[in-house]
Amino acid sequence: MDIKQSVRAARVEFAQFRRLALVIAVAAGCAAAGKASARELVGFDGGVAPGTVVIRTAERSLYLVGRDGTAIRYPVAVGRPGKQWFGWSEIDGKHVQPAWSPPAEVKRDNPRLPDVIPGGTPSNPMGPRALTLSGGEYAIHGTNRPRSVGTYASYGCIRMYNDDIVDLFERVRVGTRVVVVR
Repeated sequence: MDIKQSVRAARVEFAQFRRLALVIAVAAGCAAAGKASARELVGFDGGVAPGTVVIRTAERSLYLVGRDGTAIRYPVAVGRPGKQWFGWSEIDGKHVQPAWSPPAEVKRDNPRLPDVIPGGTPSNPMGPRALTLSGGEYAIHGTNRPRSVGTYASYGCIRMYNDDIVDLFERVRVGTRVVVVR
């Protein structure tokens, strides 16, 4: 093999190496981004009617109860200690790209927050969908802080990965019962 053939062969090998490195980098990026949705079908015996949403704060999980002894389990962020609530409510609104107005307590703790953050903007903490709950200022919604999912992070709202809230949004209706337990 002469010098030109050796150089040509080295260039081909280098090009193949670069393609392989690109494929590995893309695959790694997809794997890291894969945490944007983490719902799974699980067995569930919670003593509630099918179609009910059950939030177990100690588990930081939301369950949409099915008819066959199963539920879809979604990881969620729940209220910080002292900010949690327990009991039942129902979904009283479904909102796409909701704007957000900080409740008085949040505004008091963070006075620099604007009065309204428009829907669809990166700084909006509601994400792409929100399910408002009767009886207060709480909602089940997406987030602009996906790393908070699985933690005690909010003022009482339930945060979900954005892909998961979009999925749940399509599965529930206004009037769906929501039960929050420890």
